[in-house]
Amino acid sequence: MTSSRPVLTTPVLLLMAVATGLCVGGNYFNQPLLDSIAEALDTSRSAAASTVTVAQVAYALGLLFLVPLGDMFPQRRLAVMLMLAAAAGQGLSGFAPNIGVLVVGTAIAGLFSVAAQVLVPFAATLATPESRGRAVGTVMSGLLVGILVARSVAGILAELGDSWTTVYRVSTVAMVIVALALWRVLPATPPVVRQGYGSTLRSLGTLIVTHPRLRTRTLLGGLGFASVGALFSTMAFLLSDPPFGLDDLQIGLVGLAGVAGAFAATAAGRLVDRGYGPPTTAVGVSTLIASWAALAAGGSSLVWFVVGMLVVDLALNLVHITNQNIVYALDPDARSRVNSVYMTGYFVGAASGSALGTMAWSAGGWTAVCVLGVGLAALAGVVWALDLRLAARMRARSATATGGPAAA
Repeated sequence: MTSSRPVLTTPVLLLMAVATGLCVGGNYFNQPLLDSIAEALDTSRSAAASTVTVAQVAYALGLLFLVPLGDMFPQRRLAVMLMLAAAAGQGLSGFAPNIGVLVVGTAIAGLFSVAAQVLVPFAATLATPESRGRAVGTVMSGLLVGILVARSVAGILAELGDSWTTVYRVSTVAMVIVALALWRVLPATPPVVRQGYGSTLRSLGTLIVTHPRLRTRTLLGGLGFASVGALFSTMAFLLSDPPFGLDDLQIGLVGLAGVAGAFAATAAGRLVDRGYGPPTTAVGVSTLIASWAALAAGGSSLVWFVVGMLVVDLALNLVHITNQNIVYALDPDARSRVNSVYMTGYFVGAASGSALGTMAWSAGGWTAVCVLGVGLAALAGVVWALDLRLAARMRARSATATGGPAAA
């Protein structure tokens, strides 16, 4: 594998970042367009909002059943094939005549958009050990910026194209172009393991049992993203209703507030490379809890809502990148499978948060959403405290076994 590392030049790394942003960002096109989708397809708001949950559930299924293939097959081939399949799902959504077809297209695109999560551990594998955190952070920055920009681009193209379908059609073409570019520049690498698909899936359970911090960090990430998922699934309803009354374009532009927070991913990766993972997680969890105060005030103030969007994305990214770098180090020969476990939990959290957020909105409006969001963030704080104790015990056992201090 050493011979393949020089191909991870900055342009290649940036192309991988763009690819991850396109793949995962497509799962968020619908969020600022829910009102328009409901009106155009003659369906209810709740039915339109169900596509948010469908996208997250499909993505979680892809993480569980497709991402482990990254240890079994050449990662370049797998990533490109998955990306092309996701493009097909986006194309179907772009020509959906009714909510049923949109749900199917959303499910296909969400399932195969896990190409992004083949590329993230691939970047970690191609990078040198001393630059691994930066490489993962850069690719994840692309993914996170893609999620945030996707909402704005969706709103802008909906206005320019006079239809909510425009963004899906444009995305289809862009994904095909980038997939072909990846095929040209990424190296062909051999599979890490040679075993059957069933054995590979069963090994996920072994990894969960073997690595306690994979369990705690997965739960931490899932709860954090559940908190943010409650926000993402309801923000269009809040901002389109009085006192704001924003249209699709304006709601999409509000989503840009989180872009600055997404760039924290690269900084977080560098901090992990320098050994500052624990304090970075502490700042992220604390900020996530505090961000809901700003979002609560945002129920009547657009300024506070924008501040809350910025802070909540910053916080989630700090937690997520430190989580990824910690779990990738647990078993370097099983990075795709470790990533599968972690990211499945992460997006199950997102799907759960989205569904709970929609229910909270129906039950008690924005106040109920904020209570839910801060409650989930507080639970993430509890898990973080448990993870700290677990890490301390593991270091103590390691020090006892070796007769000296252990690495953190």
